[in-house]
Amino acid sequence: MDYFIICLVALLGSGLTLFSGFGLGTLLLPVFGLFFPIEVAVVLTALVHFANNMLKLILFGRKADKNVILKFGIPAILFAFAGAYVLDLLTHTKPLITYSIISGKNTDVTYLKLSIGLLLIIFALFEFIPKFKNLEFDKKYLSVGGILSGFFGGLSGHQGALRSAFLIRSGLSKETFVASGVVIACLVDFSRLSIYIPKILNNEVTLDYKLITLATLSAFIGVYFGNKLLQKTTIKSLQNIVCVTLILFGILMMLGIL
Repeated sequence: MDYFIICLVALLGSGLTLFSGFGLGTLLLPVFGLFFPIEVAVVLTALVHFANNMLKLILFGRKADKNVILKFGIPAILFAFAGAYVLDLLTHTKPLITYSIISGKNTDVTYLKLSIGLLLIIFALFEFIPKFKNLEFDKKYLSVGGILSGFFGGLSGHQGALRSAFLIRSGLSKETFVASGVVIACLVDFSRLSIYIPKILNNEVTLDYKLITLATLSAFIGVYFGNKLLQKTTIKSLQNIVCVTLILFGILMMLGIL
């Protein structure tokens, strides 16, 4: 069942990322978090996210705007390292609070779960509250956007909403907007994986490679069909349901229940 749920979310999520506000990482992270420790869920999500973005890069990368990549992408790369480093620090901190809901079973509230849960709620609200959803920044702040998007991308994988808010005012066509976002996402993913991978090689993080492969293939299928639907609009009711679900996941994660 866990394989089925994760692969289904990977398929649907990767397709939706092409024409909705939600990123694959935002949708996939809480699902992985149901079955794995949150620090492992972040790494698993990063691997699937990177493989998925590499496919998008092949499909759309040639249409990316080089000037946007330089102004936004370079700061994003540098601060993705910083975000990944902070993730590592939070992983090794002691629980903030330990309490018991069920007799004999302790629940830990950690700095990492608090941080990831809060970010999950915030970025879900980006797509739920009209004022946040329509948030845009002048293109002169592209480098600032790269810093913020890169840092949060390295920390939790939440980079898409901020990236879109800064790129939307850059005067790009829809195809160039998608392509530029994909290139930047790949750069951020590559940066944070360079921090995560040594932990995998040193067996600090144990991964289910079969699950990663199946989830990645599901995401590839989602990209293919999402590309076919690129010109269609987002289904508002579905988006609202996803928003509420993500906020609930974030709250449960902050409470240490997930």
